[in-house]
Amino acid sequence: MSNTENLNNKEAIDKLKSLVDAINICLFCTNLKTDDGSTCSPMTAIKVCDQGNVWFFSENTSDKNKAIVTDKNVQLFFSHPGKGSYLVVNGEAEIILDKTVIEELWTPATKIWFKDGKDDPNISVVKVKPTTAYYWDTDGNTMI
Repeated sequence: MSNTENLNNKEAIDKLKSLVDAINICLFCTNLKTDDGSTCSPMTAIKVCDQGNVWFFSENTSDKNKAIVTDKNVQLFFSHPGKGSYLVVNGEAEIILDKTVIEELWTPATKIWFKDGKDDPNISVVKVKPTTAYYWDTDGNTMI
């Protein structure tokens, strides 16, 4: 049996933060109207800010960024089977090239993808503003 709980405002953002922090990696999907699943790629979420936006680093010339320019609607799938936690986020993506934002979000681990560091000419940040989010948290109960 499942329980449904509608969360709003701060409570919803806090739940989103806790799930994204625990799971961290998602399938980031673009081209939702025509996609067959082939435009989903694994991405590491940097953080969820106080406004509830989910932030990622991305190569500015990537197919993902090109798809976002064409259609900002995206879907994120987070899954942690070991903890029984699952999250789907529908949202609108925005590509940000502002060096101040890149500096603010930068972590040493990000250098794995951007060899020139924060000054890499191909670095961008993608901000996903959630429109809806759904989660399943089984509290450690195993799935049948």
